Amino acid sequence: MLSPRGVTRARQLLPLRLWPRRSGGDGSIMASMQKRLQKELLALQNDPPPGMTLNEKSVQNSITQWIVDMEGAPGTLYEGEKFQLLFKFSSRYPFDSPQVMFTGENIPVHPHVYSNGHICLSILTEDWSPALSVQSVCLSIISMLSSCKEKRRPPDNSFYVRTCNKNPKKTKWWYHDDTC
Repeated sequence: MLSPRGVTRARQLLPLRLWPRRSGGDGSIMASMQKRLQKELLALQNDPPPGMTLNEKSVQNSITQWIVDMEGAPGTLYEGEKFQLLFKFSSRYPFDSPQVMFTGENIPVHPHVYSNGHICLSILTEDWSPALSVQSVCLSIISMLSSCKEKRRPPDNSFYVRTCNKNPKKTKWWYHDDTC
């Protein structure tokens, strides 16, 4: 349960009129999503993963779309580089995973990141669990980038970018390795 102080801070970021409204038969799902996003928003602000910062302007218009600014971890191939992650949450969050992708001018060159920002990471699709959070997704992405030994695009990057859906969650990913 959020403290009154935490609720106040979340409302400062996003006026109540912009929170998704409950409607019809999915009211309990919508209420669950609102409560969970409010809790995760505060957690990300108060205790962000290393090198991650919530872009507070991104949540001023909608609680269902966040931008997280990311810096490459020290001692890795991405040290000193800056990236942005876009999180989009459906009304079924946390039961469905968020849509997560890199956005902006600087998309990391990585074997599991396509040049359009799509990320091949199992916890974003079939291995998602409501026990996971925005912070755990951020930590997984930090770990994925930090363990990379060579900057290169996925072998099928050109074909995938030409033919893929704009929503990476609609891709049927094939997880074929446990390397970076």
